[in-house]
Parts: sequence; C-alpha cells; structure tokens
Amino acid sequence: MRTYLLFFLIVVYVNYAFSKIEPEELKCLVCEQSINEMKQAINSIDPSKKVDVGGYHLDADGNYRSSKVISAAQSEVLLSEMIDQICDKMENYVRATWKSNGTLTLLNLLDSSGAMNSKMSEVDIIQDDDLNKSLQYYCSSIMEENEDAVIEYFRDNKDGLICSQIGLCGRRYVKEDL
Repeated sequence: MRTYLLFFLIVVYVNYAFSKIEPEELKCLVCEQSINEMKQAINSIDPSKKVDVGGYHLDADGNYRSSKVISAAQSEVLLSEMIDQICDKMENYVRATWKSNGTLTLLNLLDSSGAMNSKMSEVDIIQDDDLNKSLQYYCSSIMEENEDAVIEYFRDNKDGLICSQIGLCGRRYVKEDL
C-alpha cells in the first residue's frame, strides 16, 4: 500500500513539475505572436499610401519642401500607434499545449474571418487563474521596453527574428516555422 501511495505521489509531483510554464518561454511566445500580429496589421496597409517625413522647410521662394516620402507602413508614428494597440489583440489568445507533442503555444481563439480557430481540437487549453490577462501584460511590457527596436525592425524591413535579437527568445525557444 505504501508503495502505491509513494508511486502516486511521485507521478503527481512529476506531472506538476513538468506542467509549469516557464515565464521566459511564455514571454518569447507572447513576443512572437505580437510581432506576427504587427506583421498582419502592416500587410493590411495600402502600399500606395505614402507619408511625408523629415524636415519641413520653405525654400527661398516660400514653397514647401519635404525631405522624403515613404510608405505609410514604414512611418514611425504609425508603427508607434500600432504598437500601442497590438496588445489588445492578446485577449483573444489562450495558453495551450499541442496534443501531438506537448509543446506550449499561444493560440488565437478566432481565425482571420472571426470564426472559431480550426486548430482548437489539436490543443489542450491551459486553464489559469488570471484568465490569460498576463498575456496582455507581458505584451505591453515587452512592447514598452523594446518599442524603439520594434519600430526600427519594421521601419527598416530588417530580416531575422526580432524576439531573439532583443533577447527574449533564446535558442531553446526559437521556432523554426516563423
């Protein structure tokens, strides 16, 4: 009887120990999903929309000259506004693990058309005490702390994984499919 009790306690402890979510991994996933949401929002901007940037000077004749015209998707003002709004989308995300391999993921409950995400049957939702409010909190803190780097990343159309570049995703958490 004691052997069964001991075995049961070990199984419960191991299950509990491996079911805990590492905050670093969660921050990495939140960063990646936030950047993906930013990419989708930027891709929805009309490419023909342009913005005047730079110094606004008058020439000797009193005519207005702007220094440069860029795509609206590269405007620092627009990117900053998007960063401020992007974390609101995290309320549609939940923590989950893939049934196939147990890997932690953040899953958007809704697909792009507003219907229930078809991948819901492929994951196990993780119930948490804060009703996933921490996802918005992590997003806000990540975007606040790294706003300049994120703006530069999108403004300059840089390559690579920005979440790794700003130190949120170590090699252990980097996804290959991004």
